[in-house]
Amino acid sequence: MISLGRIASNKTLIIRTLTIVLLLCSSSLKMFAASGGDGEFNPGEMIMHHVTDAHEWHLLDIGETAVTIPLPIILYSSSKGLEVFMSGKFHHGETSYQGYSMNAAGHVVAEDPNHEFYDLSITKNVAALILGAILMIVLFVSVARPYKKDPSAPPKGLQSWVEPLVLYVKNEIVKPNIGPKYERYLPYMLTLFFFIWLGNLLGLLPGAANLTGNIAVTMVLAAITLVMTLFSSNKHYWAHIFNPPGVPLLLKPIMIPIEILGIFTKPFSLMLRLFVAITAGHIVILSLIGLAFIFHSAWVGVGTSLVVLFINIIELLVATIQAYVFTLFSSMYIGMAVADGHH
Repeated sequence: MISLGRIASNKTLIIRTLTIVLLLCSSSLKMFAASGGDGEFNPGEMIMHHVTDAHEWHLLDIGETAVTIPLPIILYSSSKGLEVFMSGKFHHGETSYQGYSMNAAGHVVAEDPNHEFYDLSITKNVAALILGAILMIVLFVSVARPYKKDPSAPPKGLQSWVEPLVLYVKNEIVKPNIGPKYERYLPYMLTLFFFIWLGNLLGLLPGAANLTGNIAVTMVLAAITLVMTLFSSNKHYWAHIFNPPGVPLLLKPIMIPIEILGIFTKPFSLMLRLFVAITAGHIVILSLIGLAFIFHSAWVGVGTSLVVLFINIIELLVATIQAYVFTLFSSMYIGMAVADGHH
């Protein structure tokens, strides 16, 4: 039988967890409200401000003061060469610096319309990507160090949390879909799963970057899968493309272009699926939060906070599902490319 003390302890843990989540929602409400500026609240502007990339990392607003982390602006042009300075020089887009300014969309523009340059800046999403990479390195080095000292020791601490996930990705996703050659691709699949998963989870925090909701990031991930698929493919894979089995001869001129097009539509679907799922979740949450400031009602704020809390819990599940789906389909595409021919 479960003791009363354990039940009370579980209730206390649940209450504390809900309190923390509500405080996070409250801080999010304040932060989002401040993004409306001194004029009339614009929900569309607020949503785009938090979903799109930026040259500074906006955390929150305290009164009229915006708490931001300035990021490096790196510009290169044939006339001026390499120029590096911090985004704080623009003072949130209010001033210009060295012939450059920041427009309403948050892009760096030259005051001279004839001046052409390349923007190589470290934006918020790039900083989030670097932060996620560092977090993964620290996490896996910490997990691998005890195994290196004693491979037979039972997992503990972070190991007991990471090892089941690694084994699940290996035994339930990669191995069944790639087949006997799975070990060659396992490091990439594990990196892919944990990178997307951690990026999704970090993006749910107040003030965080929308890393996996950036189509450039999902495009690169899908492109890597495409390149690995093409370079791993064998003759049976290409024979299936250019000579589809079981297809009548008269239909092959129609099926071959479709098969070739399918090579590129597969990674395209990977790119769009992750981008749309993560961005749509953020837009729904931001839209619900904006209702409190559109109606100027505390009761609407309480109601939307409860709904946002529920959707945030769902988003935790979506974050895991999207990492699983991206890894699963990447394994399937590579598995089809390396599979031996069969009749």
